[in-house]
Amino acid sequence: MRIALPNKGRLHTPASNLLSRAGIKVSDSQQDRKLWADTTIPDTTVIYVRSEDIPRYVSSGAADIGITGHDQIQEKNFDNIVEILDLDFGKCKLVVASIDPRINSDESIDSIEKLQGKRIATEFPNITKTFFENQGIDIKIVKVGGATELTPHVHMADAIVDIVSSGETLRSNQLVILEEVLSSSARLISRIDVQDHLLTTKIAGALSSVLAAKNKRYLMMNAPRDKIEDITAVIPGLSGPTVIDTSEGSLVVVHAVVAEQDVFNTIGSLKEKGATGILVTTIDRLVE
Repeated sequence: MRIALPNKGRLHTPASNLLSRAGIKVSDSQQDRKLWADTTIPDTTVIYVRSEDIPRYVSSGAADIGITGHDQIQEKNFDNIVEILDLDFGKCKLVVASIDPRINSDESIDSIEKLQGKRIATEFPNITKTFFENQGIDIKIVKVGGATELTPHVHMADAIVDIVSSGETLRSNQLVILEEVLSSSARLISRIDVQDHLLTTKIAGALSSVLAAKNKRYLMMNAPRDKIEDITAVIPGLSGPTVIDTSEGSLVVVHAVVAEQDVFNTIGSLKEKGATGILVTTIDRLVE
């Protein structure tokens, strides 16, 4: 099986780290500029390609599964590709933006309706075309490969459709958002014909277990046997905590998974109820 990963950019490091945390170790191939690497899974390799090319690699069979942005998947729109898992990183938005009306008051564009018959510069022509068609707005697409924010200032376009994370790049280029086109994040994708393959399912499950452990903490503590009901009542876990008998008849050990934001208050409540020896640890993976 071949797994396609972004070779650079904002998705590269998080994608590689996610595989590693899921127990899929990748040999360090980037130092000697190789385009592929072996993994700890037998007969499974990683190939490194541009994020925007990953849907095509998966669709054509050059790779079996891949990690890329939802925006790239929607732009390519291959009918034999399925999104298996939202990986919860690389979050961004695709937006319509134009020059701030306060800067360009003579040709003010403050709504998408004013883009009727105008030129839109973008790296996402298919998404852009579909979006404006759905709005009933006729536009002319100017396809560019980068520096999209510059195009309205040099009169190549009247507005842009581009990716935004923090919005700082737009602000620094005196552009304002008119409308959100779609929200995006990194996704695990495969072809439909390998979606239910055993190895695909195992890899998706391993990645899911890492995501499930995000912002969770594992609590272990000693508790007086006669205080079990009081102690377990204050633990906001995913399910009922686990209670284990010890050789000391008056004590039990309680294990629980709680959300990170609940740890501070939970520990205070547990101590009030008589829990001792409270241990808090991080969780690498949580298989539900």
